[in-house]
Amino acid sequence: MKGQGQLGKHLPAGAICGMMGTMIGRMHHVVLDCPDPAALAAFYSTLLGLPVTYRDDDWVVVAASDTSSGLAFQLAPGNQPPTWPDPAVPQQFHLDIMVEDVAAAGPRVLTLGAVKLDSDNVYADPAGHPFCLIRRPPWAPPIRDDH
Repeated sequence: MKGQGQLGKHLPAGAICGMMGTMIGRMHHVVLDCPDPAALAAFYSTLLGLPVTYRDDDWVVVAASDTSSGLAFQLAPGNQPPTWPDPAVPQQFHLDIMVEDVAAAGPRVLTLGAVKLDSDNVYADPAGHPFCLIRRPPWAPPIRDDH
């Protein structure tokens, strides 16, 4: 996971590198292909503390509300999960999940059905998509722990 453990550069609100002119659009959802959208949505709903806001047979959304962007899960029969770090089936993306305490969060994501991968703080969701647990950067608001 490139840049794992680095805080990176935080830009002021509204500052976008290389932005020219006006905005063309706004992100709606990040969509993850998977064999079981309802099951993967339940995993991320619990992991992120967000509700399932839309559900049908082949599409489920997890977001703060039914009018906000979030994660969507799309039925993809025959989907092959990434084999990271082996490049045989490469990852197309990964999520960085901010937590207050990385060491405490690891066992909690395992109980949700995640699998530990061969790197510090790197896991796979139940459909095999990699994600990293990262310590909340100082610029981000504290994360409420309902546990």
